[in-house]
Amino acid sequence: MAAFQSLFVHHRDRPQLGVTKRLSREVVERTSGAGSTNAATRQTGSCGLGGNVFKRLPTSERSETECAEEYRQAEAQKRDASGSDQFVCEQDTSVPNCEPHVGNSIPITTNHKYAGMPVARHREELLSLIESNSVVIIQGATGSGKSTQLPQYVLDHYTEKSICCNIGVTQPRKIGASSIARWICKERSWTLGRFVGYQVGLENVSSTETRLLYMTTGVLLQKVVTAKSLTEFTHIFIDEVHERTEDMDFLLLVVRKLLRTNSQSVKIILMSATINCKEIADYFAMPTQNGLNPACIFKVEGKPYAVEEYYLDDLKHIVHFRLPSQRIDKPMIGSELYEVAVSLIQSFDELEMQSNGGSFTPDRGSVLVFLPGFCEISHMHSRLTRMFNKKWQVYPLHSRVSLEEQNNVFLNPVPGYRKIILSTNIAESSVTVPDVKYVIDFCLTRIVFCDEETNYQSLRLCWASKTNCYQRRGRAGRVSNGYCYRLVYKEFWTDYIPEKSLPEMLTRPLGATVLKIKKLDMGEPKALLATALSPPNISDIERTILHLKELGALTACVKGEENPCDGELTFLGNILVHLPVDLHLGKLIVLGHVFGCLEECLIIAAALSLQNFFVEPFKQTIDGYRSKLFFCGNSKSDCIAIVNAFKAWQICRQNGDLRHPKDELEWGRSNYIHIKKVREVAELVQLLKERVKPFNMHVNTELSAMDQDYVCKQHFILQVVMAGAFYPNYFSFQRCNEQGAVRDLGGKDPKTTVMLRNVPPYGYLYHNQLQSQFRQCGQVKSVMFDGTRALVEFSHNPVEGLNVLPAVYMSIKMSQLKIPLELDVHYPGDIKKALQHVGHATVTDMDSLRVNVDYQKQTVEPVEVSFGISHLLKKIPNRLLSISVTEIVEVGHFWGYRIDEKNRSVLQTLTAELSYQNLTELSVSPHPELVCLAPFTRLNNTGYYRARILFVTGDFAEVFFVDYGDRSKVPLSKLKEIPSSLRELPFQALEFKICKMRPSAKSLVCGERWSFSASRRFASLVNGYTLLVEVYSLVHSVLHVDAFHYTSHRDLVNIRDVLIEEHYAELAEESYESQQSHDLLKGFFNGKVEKENVSVSSREEKKDLIEILLKWFSDKKSDAPTHKVTVSGPFSPYEVKCHGVTRVSRFRNAVIRKGSINSVVVQDAPEHSSEQFLVAASLSLSENGATMFLEETSLMPPIPGLLALLSMLFAPAIELRNDKDGKYFTGALCGLGWSQTCRAPLLPENDVELTFDVRFDVDDILQINILREVINKLLYECAVCSQKEKMPQLQENVRQLLLCLICKRRPAVVPKWYENPYAWNQVDPQYIIDQSEKKHKREDGLYQLHQLVRLNV
Repeated sequence: MAAFQSLFVHHRDRPQLGVTKRLSREVVERTSGAGSTNAATRQTGSCGLGGNVFKRLPTSERSETECAEEYRQAEAQKRDASGSDQFVCEQDTSVPNCEPHVGNSIPITTNHKYAGMPVARHREELLSLIESNSVVIIQGATGSGKSTQLPQYVLDHYTEKSICCNIGVTQPRKIGASSIARWICKERSWTLGRFVGYQVGLENVSSTETRLLYMTTGVLLQKVVTAKSLTEFTHIFIDEVHERTEDMDFLLLVVRKLLRTNSQSVKIILMSATINCKEIADYFAMPTQNGLNPACIFKVEGKPYAVEEYYLDDLKHIVHFRLPSQRIDKPMIGSELYEVAVSLIQSFDELEMQSNGGSFTPDRGSVLVFLPGFCEISHMHSRLTRMFNKKWQVYPLHSRVSLEEQNNVFLNPVPGYRKIILSTNIAESSVTVPDVKYVIDFCLTRIVFCDEETNYQSLRLCWASKTNCYQRRGRAGRVSNGYCYRLVYKEFWTDYIPEKSLPEMLTRPLGATVLKIKKLDMGEPKALLATALSPPNISDIERTILHLKELGALTACVKGEENPCDGELTFLGNILVHLPVDLHLGKLIVLGHVFGCLEECLIIAAALSLQNFFVEPFKQTIDGYRSKLFFCGNSKSDCIAIVNAFKAWQICRQNGDLRHPKDELEWGRSNYIHIKKVREVAELVQLLKERVKPFNMHVNTELSAMDQDYVCKQHFILQVVMAGAFYPNYFSFQRCNEQGAVRDLGGKDPKTTVMLRNVPPYGYLYHNQLQSQFRQCGQVKSVMFDGTRALVEFSHNPVEGLNVLPAVYMSIKMSQLKIPLELDVHYPGDIKKALQHVGHATVTDMDSLRVNVDYQKQTVEPVEVSFGISHLLKKIPNRLLSISVTEIVEVGHFWGYRIDEKNRSVLQTLTAELSYQNLTELSVSPHPELVCLAPFTRLNNTGYYRARILFVTGDFAEVFFVDYGDRSKVPLSKLKEIPSSLRELPFQALEFKICKMRPSAKSLVCGERWSFSASRRFASLVNGYTLLVEVYSLVHSVLHVDAFHYTSHRDLVNIRDVLIEEHYAELAEESYESQQSHDLLKGFFNGKVEKENVSVSSREEKKDLIEILLKWFSDKKSDAPTHKVTVSGPFSPYEVKCHGVTRVSRFRNAVIRKGSINSVVVQDAPEHSSEQFLVAASLSLSENGATMFLEETSLMPPIPGLLALLSMLFAPAIELRNDKDGKYFTGALCGLGWSQTCRAPLLPENDVELTFDVRFDVDDILQINILREVINKLLYECAVCSQKEKMPQLQENVRQLLLCLICKRRPAVVPKWYENPYAWNQVDPQYIIDQSEKKHKREDGLYQLHQLVRLNV
């Protein structure tokens, strides 16, 4: 046991550290184990982030740091003298981190029988090499035992010698690290987390006794960056070195640097199946007296099972058509190659029968098909599932599919069936399916590139490297001989397929890496990165530094002097280094703390760092979109949908509704939420909370008064924070052609209606088919057929404020997702024959007749082209009406009925008619939209009135009384059938909206449209009063009016004027449609419009013919439909597209990703001139750079001037524009500003030229500067670790300043485009007031103060 006791001499407690996120890596590969939920976790050291980052390091750690610092200084002096990066070996005085440990040891079997893998034959030789060399490079085929066996050899070797060791082994992905650690513990009957453990993502399954730790590359990198040393371990195995990720290359750079300074005793072992040995050996060459001595290389021969390789040239027996030639500059998959893959899979049956002596085998080998992306997987899936009589089980494997769909790939297929897995490169090394016998490789992949001009990422289709293809081949042959089919020609493979892929350091954003370099304090980023295995371009590094300055992570100056190529870490930069999230998400967290919404920002940052927990079921995307729409409410924000969904899950768990795992999974399925992923988000939220605590950032657990105004205000502030974090990813919208849109929709309401094209002749005969196609979107109220067009109108609740219905969004989404609308139809000639059969062949135009199908009234009737004057005559006998208000929908929107003598008589007649009727029970089950009779007590008299069912809940129905405009909850048993004689009479209730009015900024901030206080004030102005209304227009059956009431002194009060005066509303233009109606009404009331004459006999004849045709085809007197027609759409002419506001984005096409809520934007109020804009959390580019893709978007409230306000608030610098006379501001140029050193803009591609649509004055700019200064002050308090109690007051101060700035009333102005856009230094210096000279200015603050411009007023 003595030999074993010494093994448990343990090292200093390992700190729990994090890893900064890069855009391209999964956060679960970058985070370390702080905040682990596992019991067997390591103790946190005093320098860990769980404590105070400003505490002094322990003595032992401080000495190492000082030693490293002395070496760096000496090295810098030598490098300055020699002008090159030459390292001089000095004696490493560090010792292994092993200290005496008292405790029970774990029994170790030193005579353990190792697995019979190829590496076992070289055990002694490898151990000797590792002992005698600082760096050893091991190349061995997949399955040779490098990752699982070699670390055990070293562990057992040092155990036998009673020598302390701490071994770290990296894997590129968390699933690899955790599964290998579990496998070793299972093989050796050890407890996972004691002697052998793993630290991946959010899990830290290890202890102080752990001697063999598997971890992701990112975890090791963060440990090294924080410790600035490798000496936490005696041996470090870095596996899969061929994966040249940004983390991998930076880790190699840092390891190489530290091996020559303060960590010379640490042994480094680099491993891969496809490593370029010479390149790595030369990189790690150690300086000797005779020059550089390359690292030692050892190659392990042999692999478990043979895998045969084939190319297109070898498949002539199954390819009976000519294949197009392949070009290195045009990677693509043509339809012919899909056919080759399908034919190849079909041929495997014959191949297996031949190898089995001609007999059929029930165990059919699984097929793994490598495709470059989700679209290609979807296409291949469609082709395979269309094959009939094939015993295939086809599964997609992609990060976007649901957990259940991912798990299917590991299930054993049904006996006699073949499993086919369609995967991206996720199956190259992250996922191993052991029963794969066949690999079909299209030799393609998608690689993220960082665009040189924009710094946006671009996912491009490329030929996969031979290194990647060898990895894919290794997926077969795990349990038996395998086959790999590469769908390229052998000559093309040999001559054109690249040997290796480009390192990520040359293609990805370098922001996180540069911040780590600044934290390491090893010199300028350019100097250190020049020593990388593949050094990035100098211009990429310089541009990265500028982007970090724009973000606020680096200062503009170094030691007081401007330096565009370097900067010091700011407070924000220091935080970002410690957060395992994207840099912009880290800023979101910091701003969330500043503005008092830290919890929501932590949830958003965690969710966006991990894979989306909203499920997009394969072939069921519309259902996932519906769920996301539900969770976003009226916010139109993907991020707020994330917060609401996460909190809904949290509340259900806290209430005990999800105690059983089955209940939780069912909740996830019904809400289209990936439960495993939402749990990961919860763990990351907890980790982030711990990470920000040392910076005096805490989630406020003391709840404020949660009234409706507070909740809406919190959502608005959260959207402002997102605008600050994701600056300058702003996009504005083009104005829709309102006149053309009104014409296209034929007077229908764009909030409830979508349009179809390519409708076949006699389209109204297929209205039931069409209705069923839209059932997944919402309840169809009516369909208007007009030639080749059709207008589908959805039902809506008349007592709810009408925004664009979710049904409209989902309908347009169907078109966006290319979900076909197919109708089974008859040939028009056959229908004409049917007309001849019933003796009506002489009637013309029946094939393109205007027909309205009303599903409420269950009628199909022809419609004449009409201005609707007769309809107006019935609704509005006079321009002035006296009304009684019965139901308030929202501010300025209400129901009521006329109280003039004529209308009172109509209502009394209706009541009398109902009292004489023998009322009967309903003939159908109660359902929404059903018109029936319901009881109501009116003026102390209870009676039955005509009503429409809004919705049914249990034994009750919410009904709307169609003659009065109020509603009530009624027992289902009390509902009665409406007599047919009363069904067709016009409804008497009227819907009103106050014209020329819209919500003020104050109302929009404190409410979804109107604040609670605005609603309460409006109710006080209309309830209990008889209103006098003057009709302005009639739009979509709603009367737009000026509304007045009489005071007790008989003074007439205009309700709109009161709301505007009290800042609840502001004056607005009416829509084009309303103005058209107004002009028509003026003519009507002045007697200039004649009453329309409609031929009743012609209409009745057409109506009879429609009924005959419908009966003919419904009674199956005709033959079955003969063919299918695909209808185009649905569309909305009010749908708008967005465009960027930055200089680099304004001429690029902008496309919102299909997964975003805002992938469909319908402009519901085009008459409002204020520019609504959208914020995107991340941007990427198409392969050719012409199109930008927006992800995780938020649509900002339509507040006039908001785009300009937030741009000026969050931009690093601005330059104000004014008119020629210098009397007022016309706009501002926002950006990183002007370099006095270079005499050029610092980051011109991100400059934003604003034109003001509201009046801004000097006071507004002063208020913006005050707010920026207060933000800096609050962050300074965080930096000095001020008392926690001070924070809420500082946060409230920031919030109030923001709300005052936003809610200030500013007059509208006509925008004027500046004559010299994007040009800096346009202001005469004598008019500039430099605010930066103010006292208490901190250079490392997040925001510098803007310069003011004096106006000639």
